[in-house]
Amino acid sequence: MVGLIVAVLTASALYLLPGLGPRWEYALALRATRLAGMVLVGAAIAVATVLFQTVSRNRILTPQIMGFDALFVLAQTALVASLGPVGLAGLPIAAKFAAEVGLLIGAALLLFGTLLGRGAQDVPRMILTGVILGVLFRSISTFLARLMDPNAFATVQSQAMASFSRVNASLLPYAAGLAGLAIALAFVLARRLDVLALGRVAAVSLGLRHDALIAAALALVAVLVAVATALVGPMAFLGLIVVALARWLAGTDRHARMLVVAGLIGPLVLIAGQTVFERALGRQSTLPAVVEFVGGLLFLGLLLKGRIR
Repeated sequence: MVGLIVAVLTASALYLLPGLGPRWEYALALRATRLAGMVLVGAAIAVATVLFQTVSRNRILTPQIMGFDALFVLAQTALVASLGPVGLAGLPIAAKFAAEVGLLIGAALLLFGTLLGRGAQDVPRMILTGVILGVLFRSISTFLARLMDPNAFATVQSQAMASFSRVNASLLPYAAGLAGLAIALAFVLARRLDVLALGRVAAVSLGLRHDALIAAALALVAVLVAVATALVGPMAFLGLIVVALARWLAGTDRHARMLVVAGLIGPLVLIAGQTVFERALGRQSTLPAVVEFVGGLLFLGLLLKGRIR
């Protein structure tokens, strides 16, 4: 963990300091905003994925499988279709962010609450329902996009792809407050999550309030994913990559260690990747595209090796 902290600090310095130029104050402020966004999003998605894999007892699933990304894209598509690109740009940033976070959290809690109301045995059905809703949201988004003019469609495409250049400094305190509170609560629940990972029968026999803890963990997942997605956009496979690396480095499934290691690897992956793309590759591609490509390969590898539980 000490090595990871040093690696994160080194990667942050390499991203912030080289090549600032004569207007270094402006460049440093801009990079610092993006760096803060990468740290926040990386930690939030990492912790959310650890919690979701514990609840689902499956190492190849991420919260994005529940259709959160598709719902976010649908919301952006609906806004562009109704207001146009100019109207979307004119919306108050804080109000838009709050509405997006509220929509994602509300939809997640509605799904979780409805399907878990009769007990946590419905977790597989909840996941399957989330997958189906994701397909529905994507289909509606595609239909609306076909009705748009090219300029509006280009706006939708830019909103549907995660980008750290859209991180707004005024939103960071609110996003950090929500994500920080959720991460802190995850650490408070770490020992109970260790018992939860043993399975329902063992957890209940040890006196754990199994269903209540499932609901609490899913609520934290909803908050973390909503904040990260509303801040920069959807990043489908980041959590899978980060948690797979965290399990390998941590050498244990104990949540007190896993949450810390994953919470450090998430920002490290984003900061190092963004530095390489901006400085070495001249922005010839996008970091989310490469993350999804690598994450897809990792998903297939874990699936073929049978490392699901």
